[in-house]
Amino acid sequence: MKVIEQSHQILTPILQEAIYGLIECAGRTAYKSEDKITIDSAVPFIAKIIKLGHEAVLEHANLSVRFITDRGVTHELVRHRLCAYTQESTRYCNYAGKDIIFIKPVFWTVDDAEYGIWSDAMDKCEKVYNALISWGNTPQKARTVLPNSLKTEIVCTANIREWRHIMRLRTAKSAHPQMRALMIPLLKELREKLPALFNDVGVVE
Repeated sequence: MKVIEQSHQILTPILQEAIYGLIECAGRTAYKSEDKITIDSAVPFIAKIIKLGHEAVLEHANLSVRFITDRGVTHELVRHRLCAYTQESTRYCNYAGKDIIFIKPVFWTVDDAEYGIWSDAMDKCEKVYNALISWGNTPQKARTVLPNSLKTEIVCTANIREWRHIMRLRTAKSAHPQMRALMIPLLKELREKLPALFNDVGVVE
């Protein structure tokens, strides 16, 4: 058994000038104001369309992100309909014969009694899974004993408007702690790399 922290990786190259430029070019089509595009006109244009609520223009740019998290989090994440997902499959991935990886819960420390109970439960899940496989069961049968804490990888592709919605919803203080702990670092990176598009959404405290 192995326990790891959850993480994210932005797969799309973040070319700020190109992303901002694409959004401005698409947006100005509505007004036929392409002649107003200058070397520094994109940021104020984006700020204006966001202020006016014309966020459909932001749908012209997409980002793909790989998340390493637990299956409980991905059950929530895939509820966002305007995304493309590809996820590690417990039907086809056979975890027998190696350490099964679980995601560390964010709400307990390793010294907490609850963490000890959780760790024991994960260990038992691993043992039962391996036993089922050794008895000739396929991974799609043995997976029935695998818990929400099982590590999974999922690639999520969405347009900027949808990412803004995800950040707004999943970093809120009312969000599930495990989801929030995954999304806040992503939002911080997006604010650093694409501030005009993400500085006004979400909570990073």
